[in-house]
Amino acid sequence: MSNSNYNFQMMNQYFKIVSVILLFLIVGCKDIQKNNKNSSSVDKSDVELNEENTQAIVNEAIKAHGGTFYDSANYQFIFRDKLYKFNNQNGFAYTVSSEDSLGNKIEDNLYNGKFNRKVNDEFVELTDKDVAKYSNALNSVIYFATLPHKLNDTAVLKKGVGETVIKDEDYDVIKVTFVKQGGGTDHDDIFMYWINKKSHYINYLAYSYSVNEGGVRFRSAYNPRTIDGIRFQDYINWEAPVGTALSQLPAMFEKGQLKELSRIETEEVKNLDHTDFEE
Repeated sequence: MSNSNYNFQMMNQYFKIVSVILLFLIVGCKDIQKNNKNSSSVDKSDVELNEENTQAIVNEAIKAHGGTFYDSANYQFIFRDKLYKFNNQNGFAYTVSSEDSLGNKIEDNLYNGKFNRKVNDEFVELTDKDVAKYSNALNSVIYFATLPHKLNDTAVLKKGVGETVIKDEDYDVIKVTFVKQGGGTDHDDIFMYWINKKSHYINYLAYSYSVNEGGVRFRSAYNPRTIDGIRFQDYINWEAPVGTALSQLPAMFEKGQLKELSRIETEEVKNLDHTDFEE
């Protein structure tokens, strides 16, 4: 065999080997990119947005869920067999009505931060501890039912902490804490909201709390519906081990590592000032 033929065959084998190596590298890179896109564990977490960008993201979410319709909202709904009402036309007025096991009618009212309770239409006196307990419970139900309406309250501290992908959709991640003054009895709770970059809907949220030995919850939204301009949605409430970082919950959710704890369902939602409205 001549040297020229030998050299040609060697070069040919060399190029074949190089081509195979390049092919493996290309396929491997594509697999890594695909896995990165589908995994929320490789997000751009802990990348803080500036205050202006964070506020813009929250404003878009509020607009998408109801915007100015919240300002004059007057609605009622059923939640766990209790009738709730909220009226934002003159500050805010929240009410919850129910009956106890003896058939007594109980009505709790929270009007611009002042709480009272009626039993069978008669005012009753409560300890400061019970006032805090019942007012916080009422406020909490309305807060979640009307998310993200209250995210611009003065007691709310918002921080954009990154971006992530959940179920192949892109989300901005907003962390929320509360100032002690005006932040309620649970002002030390920490919340995280995942706001869809395209729709601006809050499809996922999570929070951690310290009372009663603490806990971590993740909520995924379902059954969205818009009623006279305001979006209402229900949630599956998922439980995670105490101490789990909120930022890890989307990845655990996608891997089926969270335990369903309860359902948060607002039923029979009605606009009490209903007029003919077209979306």
